[in-house]
Amino acid sequence: MTDTDAPGSLWRGRTLWARQRAAPMRSFLRTESGSAGALVAAIAAALIWANIDVGSYDRFWHTDLSFRLGSTGISHDLRTWVNSGLMTLFFLVVGLEARREFDLGDLRERRRFLLPFAAGIVGMAIPVLIYLAINGGRSSAHGWGIAMSTDTALALGLLSILGRNVPDRVRVFLLTVFVVDDLAALLVIAFVYSDDIKMMPLAIAVAVFALLVVTTAFWMRQRFVYTTLGIVIWAALLKSGVDPVVAGLAIGLSASAYTPNRGALEEATGEVRRFREQPTPKLARSATISLASTLSPNARLQTFFHPWRSYVIVPVFALSNAGIVLNGGFLKHAYTAPITLGVLIGYVAGKPVAVIATSWAVTKLTRGRVRPPVGWAAVIGSGTIAGIGFTVALLIATRAFSGVELAEAKLGALSAAFIASALTWAVYRFTATLPPLKKARALLGDTAVIQDLIPAVDPDEDHIRGPANASITVIEFGDFQCPYCGQAEPVVRDLLHDTDIRYVWRHLPLSDVHPQAQLAAEAAEAAAAQGNFWEMHDVLLDHQEELRPVDLMRYAADLGLDTARFHDELMRHVHRTRIDQDIESADLSGVSGTPTFFINGQRHYGAFDIASLTAAVKTARAQAGLHR
Repeated sequence: MTDTDAPGSLWRGRTLWARQRAAPMRSFLRTESGSAGALVAAIAAALIWANIDVGSYDRFWHTDLSFRLGSTGISHDLRTWVNSGLMTLFFLVVGLEARREFDLGDLRERRRFLLPFAAGIVGMAIPVLIYLAINGGRSSAHGWGIAMSTDTALALGLLSILGRNVPDRVRVFLLTVFVVDDLAALLVIAFVYSDDIKMMPLAIAVAVFALLVVTTAFWMRQRFVYTTLGIVIWAALLKSGVDPVVAGLAIGLSASAYTPNRGALEEATGEVRRFREQPTPKLARSATISLASTLSPNARLQTFFHPWRSYVIVPVFALSNAGIVLNGGFLKHAYTAPITLGVLIGYVAGKPVAVIATSWAVTKLTRGRVRPPVGWAAVIGSGTIAGIGFTVALLIATRAFSGVELAEAKLGALSAAFIASALTWAVYRFTATLPPLKKARALLGDTAVIQDLIPAVDPDEDHIRGPANASITVIEFGDFQCPYCGQAEPVVRDLLHDTDIRYVWRHLPLSDVHPQAQLAAEAAEAAAAQGNFWEMHDVLLDHQEELRPVDLMRYAADLGLDTARFHDELMRHVHRTRIDQDIESADLSGVSGTPTFFINGQRHYGAFDIASLTAAVKTARAQAGLHR
């Protein structure tokens, strides 16, 4: 059903609700970008502190901190608490990111895991080989693990500064590669840089982890369950000699990720309504638990721990580990030392070569069936930015070396981060000078994106407004009584002044919170049966407070419809099946709330203001142009 009528009244500007909705991935990237400044500031503070008074710096981080109950207790210096305690939470977020990518991200299509997996493994192997080639036959060869892992937080944060206007797809590609990198690095820490392993505490840790998996899968998914059992696992691993940061990764990988389903949301709404009718402590607790349970364990843990990881844990780690004394004598010696050169060249040369070569090789070997989801410039930029190794590099360095050798390893990692940043800036600065189409191809490539919308738009079934041959299709799942849909409507009308956009409306009446939405949707379909869907659509969204049956009849009369037929079809619910088809599409597409937008079949996350939707359309148009 296609209607090419011009859109109605205009409305411009941001709304109060524009910032209230964000996808987990977009929120993740925004947090990483914002935390880069905090991390760089912490590195600078550590260097300044160490060079003003290195004795004070070392004494502070070697201060003992003990926890005791009677004769039993645990005691470590502050740096160890940071490296083995706080960094457990760092790797918890790494595990959560990995699980989310497998459950909801690009890696849910398992074929797409091949390239990030290969790039991650080769991206560690080549820098390690470079390090060993330089340090072969020396005792420093034991530090080979320092050169292998990219710092996800710092790399993504600096990318947002160095590569402005880089599409989110580039950052997502980076993240999928880094996830593999981080997982493999943690295995190296656990099995190469751990002390003598004691089997009994290790068996206890494994048993408690199994209990955690069973408990959270079939019984309780509250955060305190993860926290309590997580502490037990951490303590057991510490006692066993295995680096306890492994506990964070294991717990993160066990936390499933999924989008809220409508059934759970409707149940939560019912609990809230019962509390509203009878506000007792028992019903308040029941409503709170019901609301929280609609979100996946992964989402709840990410929401809580990710800001702490980005703004507190990683900066504190940098402050406690990045302090080295920089003077002429040390720098002259260190920049010729095998450890510094191995780390520096491994990151600056090994990482780009690995990412670029692996992407090319996988594309060739699979005859293009598996290829990077980004263009050549983004692949090169991903390789150069991967040369930023800091957090895990310093973590391994503190386990492999001490004294001057540790300072050399730190200098190599810091220098590599600086050079990798400069190279990345150069790549994206050059890309920005290309003509628009070449720039789009260089950044986005020509790989088709995963289609989130099920089923695809069908001109014979869907309600379509705009030119049939438009390159951009904006789909909205909406509810005529939803106030957010009402606020989004002027933005959509403004967007439709672009003559290369067509707009599709699919019904998702949220009857548990909007009791008149279902009948309003049926009224729109009854009007569609008489060729007036869009006219009724506009009237309903303009009069969201007046959707009673008598109001619907008045609108039908005002539009000149056959009111007898309209009334009969409403009373007999003739069009309920048509509404159910759209609801089924919403369920299959993972939609549980309104308004939810898709652009060319891919779900749009974030704000629904004109600026955000226009930016998303611009990216989709560039991608569509590459396939013409």
